[in-house]
Amino acid sequence: MNWLTSYVRPKIRALVERGTSKPEVPENLWHQCPSCERMIFHRDLEANQRVCPHCAHHMRVGPDFRFKTLLDEGSWQKLEPPKVPLDPLRFRDNKRYTDRLKEAQAKTKAQDALEAAEGTIDGLPVVLAVMNFEFMGGSMGTAVGEAFVAAAERAIERRAAFLVVTSSGGARMQEGALSLMQMARTTIAVERVKEAGLPYIVVLTDPTTGGVTASFAMLGDIHIAEPGAVIGFAGARVIEQTIREKLPPGFQKAEYLLAHGMVDMVVSRFELRRTLARILDLLLRPVPLPAPAERVVEPAAAESAASEAVVHAEPG
Repeated sequence: MNWLTSYVRPKIRALVERGTSKPEVPENLWHQCPSCERMIFHRDLEANQRVCPHCAHHMRVGPDFRFKTLLDEGSWQKLEPPKVPLDPLRFRDNKRYTDRLKEAQAKTKAQDALEAAEGTIDGLPVVLAVMNFEFMGGSMGTAVGEAFVAAAERAIERRAAFLVVTSSGGARMQEGALSLMQMARTTIAVERVKEAGLPYIVVLTDPTTGGVTASFAMLGDIHIAEPGAVIGFAGARVIEQTIREKLPPGFQKAEYLLAHGMVDMVVSRFELRRTLARILDLLLRPVPLPAPAERVVEPAAAESAASEAVVHAEPG
């Protein structure tokens, strides 16, 4: 290379392109719907609560979105998650577990796959725990178990309803048996909430599978599912290979589970807050008892009762 190619040409190219260069366009202005594959402008998608305006597909959302759309404005604050050992088994596959955690934390700006907040819905006290599928597939490890138990205890302390929004691929394999132990711990926490006489409501979103389904996700007093959400324990492909039969259409979808009695209702994201407010109003808001009606005694009846009392009071 000589001075013409290494110095003069770059200078001429920069001079020519200076007047013709186009401003950089952000890459996230348009989103493609994973269901109908149509393109949606990002502002239209956010204004529609991340529901496709063409096919009504409910896209996945994170905890902050749930806190802002479900809880009363200005009423909520996040709960500090308990501290847990980051890598109790010192697990490593093709990457160290601690590195995976750091990457997920940097991506989501969260400590782990479950965040909780306390606030109100229509003025009624609520502790809301939300799983984040963007954090390692919403997998449940010791951090998720500890955060869930702490949120349940806070609900008992506040005498508040306990709401959980699930979105998970199941237990976290990098923590082995410790992750499976969280199934028992979260189940006990749910039982404590119920023993305190408080509502436990679960909102099932896409996807809710594995150990989360096998524990706290299916123990609610009321189960609400978002439209089209996949809910189950094992994947449909694994089930087909095991039983060697073709599964029916829509198997493990929210609408299929509603028809077979596994969930109580399928509610659109636009109606979710209103539905929760109505349920909490029935379960939490005290109903004033009617005052006992005063008995009006007629004067003649009062004199007769008094004379009878005197007769019974005389000896013999």
